[in-house]
Amino acid sequence: MSQHVISVKVENKFGVLARVAGLFSARGYNIDSLTVSTTEQENVSVMTIVARGDNRVIEQVKKQLNKLIDVIKVTDHSELETIERELALIKVTAPSSKRPEIYQLVEIFNAEIADISHKTMTIGVKGVPGKIENFIELLRPYGIKELLRTGRISLQKL
Repeated sequence: MSQHVISVKVENKFGVLARVAGLFSARGYNIDSLTVSTTEQENVSVMTIVARGDNRVIEQVKKQLNKLIDVIKVTDHSELETIERELALIKVTAPSSKRPEIYQLVEIFNAEIADISHKTMTIGVKGVPGKIENFIELLRPYGIKELLRTGRISLQKL
């Protein structure tokens, strides 16, 4: 099963998010990530959905999404040239003896210290999903106390 990034442009109306999410759950498809944002048009939002499935399953999902009344356009970004970003906040155990190593990772990944206490550091990092994954894996040995990630956003290059 491959991961697909699907952009769904919708009318910005009450209940649209529930209908889109319901379409996935009714068919037993899991959403790995879901981000909703306003666009340059006041009455239009875009949902960026990351889901796993084979091409046949994803085609069915796209067809079902296109049938929803408030959906304007469905685009599978998986095969397109896109710009993608994600944000993560990671709270790690940070005794004073380990802080220089953590600071070095923060610098290498162009991350930022969002908060610091006597026992922990909270680090914010943004970038492509692979960069976020690598950063998280390098922080694991220090002891991740909390980890939050935003959903992925994806914009087609033109």
